[in-house]
Amino acid sequence: MAETKELVLLNCWASPYGMRCRIALAEKRVEYEHKDENLMEKSPLLLQSNPVHKKIPVLVHGGKPVCESLVIVQYVDEAWPDRAPLLPADAYGRAQARFWADFVDKKIFECGTKLWMLKKEAQGEAKKEFTEGLKLLEGELGEKKYFGGDTFGFVDVALVPLMAWFRTYESFGSFSAETEAPKLVAWGKRCMERESVAMSLPDPGKVYEFVCFMRKMFGLG
Repeated sequence: MAETKELVLLNCWASPYGMRCRIALAEKRVEYEHKDENLMEKSPLLLQSNPVHKKIPVLVHGGKPVCESLVIVQYVDEAWPDRAPLLPADAYGRAQARFWADFVDKKIFECGTKLWMLKKEAQGEAKKEFTEGLKLLEGELGEKKYFGGDTFGFVDVALVPLMAWFRTYESFGSFSAETEAPKLVAWGKRCMERESVAMSLPDPGKVYEFVCFMRKMFGLG
């Protein structure tokens, strides 16, 4: 089992990618130091720890940095394997989980960013891709409690930060998540009953205010 000393998460409170890391660490009940980064003036530690992308989140364990949120979640799962496994035990199950987590990055969060970054007239295609992605995820979820079945796992960790961002996406995309993907919203509410999730996700209203501030900074109105 990995030691927990000198474990630091470099993050931004509103980042859905950082939320994943916080949930994974909470599931494992691992203690760590959380450092909230000013993304307008990045710290020397962040720039040193992630010289390639210069982005959060970064998990620094014993002075060694691990970058990219899905990589961090897998690292946490492997470093503390004795509690709350996140990835399936079998190779095929792990491959499927990684596929859907990658899908979440490419079809949900990337499209979601376009919804609030683009001006109204340019949002149509992003909205279409986003809602189609939600429906595909609903199909994968089916009637299961979690994406991995009865056990909260890797895909759930990858996707559930969406719950903190739904209000923002709905507001700028002019749609209702409850209408477009009711089973997915119900899944999200189940996940929110878990302590690891509830303590790691910020208030959706605060995320929306943060995004409005960012839009003003980018000159988007």
